Amino acid sequence: MADVARAAGVAQSTVSRILNRAPEAILVTEATRERVLAAAQRLDYRPNPLARALRGAPTMLIGAIVRDVTDPFFAVAIDALASTAAGHGYSLVLGHARSRADEALALAAVLEARQCDAILLLGDFREEPMLIDDLRQSQVPVVAMWHGSRIKGFHSVTVDNSAGIRDALDHLSGLGHRRIAFVGGESLGDIREREEAYREYFGETDIVVPDSFVQRASNTFLGPGPALERLLRSPEPPTALMAATDVLGAGLIHAAVGLGLRVPDDLSIVGFDDIPFAAATVPALTTVHMPVAEMSAAAVELALSPDRDPTDRETRILTPTLVTRSSTAPPPLQHRLASRPAGLSHG
Repeated sequence: MADVARAAGVAQSTVSRILNRAPEAILVTEATRERVLAAAQRLDYRPNPLARALRGAPTMLIGAIVRDVTDPFFAVAIDALASTAAGHGYSLVLGHARSRADEALALAAVLEARQCDAILLLGDFREEPMLIDDLRQSQVPVVAMWHGSRIKGFHSVTVDNSAGIRDALDHLSGLGHRRIAFVGGESLGDIREREEAYREYFGETDIVVPDSFVQRASNTFLGPGPALERLLRSPEPPTALMAATDVLGAGLIHAAVGLGLRVPDDLSIVGFDDIPFAAATVPALTTVHMPVAEMSAAAVELALSPDRDPTDRETRILTPTLVTRSSTAPPPLQHRLASRPAGLSHG
C-alpha cells in the first residue's frame, strides 16, 4: 500500500480509504481515485486478508461450506451468493465437503484460519454433529441455508417447503389428477420436508395414497428411472408425479419418454427449485420457484450485520411460487372419467 501511495503521489491513508472502500470524512476527488486505482493495478496490488484481520479490520471474505457442489441447485445458489457478496464488497471462499464429516470439519478450520468474516453452511449437515458443534463455537457468524427446518445455534435462511408442495399439488388436483405420486431423494433437509408435506396434504383428504406412491431415488438425471418403473407397475399407476427437485423432475421426463410415455398427455410431472434448465427440458418443466436471490440477500445480511445481537438466532422463511409450464395437463380421459367427483378438498 505504501508503494501504491508513492506511485500515486498521495498519503497511504488515502490509498487505504480508496482501496478498502471506507466511508470518507475527507472527500477524495475522482482524479485522485483514478490515479490510485491505476497505480494499484500497475503494481499488481493485492490486499492481504490476514494482515487486515490482525489490525482488526474485516477481511472482506465470506466462507461457504457446500454439502454437494455437484448438485446443479447449489451451482445456482453459489452464483447468487457470490454476486450478493460482491455487492457488499466481499469475496466468497468456497469449500466442498463432499458429504463427509471429516472434510467438512477440516474446511471449517481452514475458513476460520483464513479469517473469514462469516461462514455460510449450504445444505443439510445434520448427520455431521461434530461439524455442527464445532461451528457453534466459531468466533464468526454462521448462517445455515437449505438445511430444512430451523437449526439451533445458527442464523438460518430457508424456504417454506410445505407451501411450495401444496401449491404444486393444488395445481395437479385442479387439473383433475387424483393419483399423484412423490419421487424424492435422500431423507435430508428440504427433501425430507417436501415428502412430509406431500403426506400431510393427502392426509387431509379422503384419498388413500398407497405406500408405493412414495419413491426415493438418487438426485441425478438418471436416478429416478427405476422409481418410475416401479410406479408404473402399480395396479393403478399414477397420472402425475411430484418430484422433490428439478433434477429428479428432468430425470423423470427423460425416463418417461424412454418408456414410450408422452409428457404431459400420459403423465404430468412437477419439479421443485426452478433452476435454469427447468425451462429448457422438453417439455418445459412445471416447477416450484425457489427465491434464491432473495434468500442469498437475507443470508448475507444476517452474516454481516455488525449490530445484531450475537445471542439472537434468527430464522427467515421465504415463500416459493409455482411456475406453470408444459409438463402438466389434465389426466388421460379414461382416468378423468374414473375419478371420483369429490376428491381433494384443497385449493
